[in-house]
Amino acid sequence: MLAGASGTIGTPLVRRLVAAGHQVVGITRTESNAARLAGAGVRPVVADVLDRDRLLAAVDGLGADAVVHELTALRRPPVRHADMTATNTLRTTGTANLLAVARAVGARRFVVQSMVFGYGYRDHGDRTLTEDDPFGAPEPGAAGRHMAAMRSAEEQVRGATDLAGIALRYGLFYGADPSTRATAGMLRRRRFPVPRSGGGLVNLVLVDDAAAATVAALERGRPGAAYNVVDGAPVRWGDWLDEMAAVLGAPRPPRVPGGLLRVVPYAHRILTTSMRVDNTRAREELGWRPAAPDHRAGLRGLAGALS
Repeated sequence: MLAGASGTIGTPLVRRLVAAGHQVVGITRTESNAARLAGAGVRPVVADVLDRDRLLAAVDGLGADAVVHELTALRRPPVRHADMTATNTLRTTGTANLLAVARAVGARRFVVQSMVFGYGYRDHGDRTLTEDDPFGAPEPGAAGRHMAAMRSAEEQVRGATDLAGIALRYGLFYGADPSTRATAGMLRRRRFPVPRSGGGLVNLVLVDDAAAATVAALERGRPGAAYNVVDGAPVRWGDWLDEMAAVLGAPRPPRVPGGLLRVVPYAHRILTTSMRVDNTRAREELGWRPAAPDHRAGLRGLAGALS
C-alpha cells in the first residue's frame, strides 16, 4: 500500500513496483489521480490521510504486506518556513494515521520517507555523515519544527514493535517532476539567486534512483534501520544550478550577497546548509547503486525532459 502514489517519487515508484510483480494499492486524495493510478495497474483508494476515521473506513476490508509513506505537500521548491507546514503535518499526524492503516490491513513492514536535512540545517564542515550521526536534534526557531517533524516520523516508524519499520533519508530530489520543472522555470527567468560563496554542499538523488532504493528497502531493508539515499557526490548549490542552467540553455543563476537571501528564510537556510552524506549502508545492505552517480550524469539524461 503506497501513500503518495501520484507524487514526485510515487510515480516512478509505482512503475518499479508493478514491474517487479508487486500488487499496489495507491492512496490518493483525488478522483482524477485515482483514474490515472488505475491506468497504471494500481488499485486506487481515495482518502485524505489526515482524516483518520475516513481513511480507516476507506481501507476497511483490504489487506497489504507493507505500507510505504511517500507523502509531502511540496509541488515547488519551498522558500519560506511556512511552505513546510503541511508537509510537517504529514510527517507527524499523517505517519500516525498510516501506522493505524498498516495495522488495520495486516501489514508487516512500513517504509517512511525522511530527509538528510534531519541531520541539521547548518554547515557540518568536512565530516562525512552516516546513519549513526544524531538525527532530528532539537533546534530553536522555525527550523526546529521541521527537525521535530522528521524526528517524529522516524521515531514512530522505526520504534514500532509490531512492524518492521524503515526510514529512507533521501537527498534532494531532481528529475522529470513538477518541483524540478519549477526550478528550471526559475532558472530560465533568473529567479533563483545563489550566494556569492556558491552556497553549501547539497546531497542529491535522481528521483528514479530514489524509487529504486525504496523498492530495495521494501524487499530487503533491515527492520529498525535508516538508510541515506543520496548519489554520494555532494555538490555546491552554485555548481549544481550552473550545470542545470547550462543543460537547459538558461542564463547562469545570479550571485548575490548571502545576507540578501534572508528575506526568504527557509531558502536561505537550505542554501547555506552544507553536509557530506555517506550512502555506504544503502549500497551494502540494499544492494542499491544509483544509475546517476553524480548530478552531471543525472542532468544529461534529463535534458530533453526539462526542455
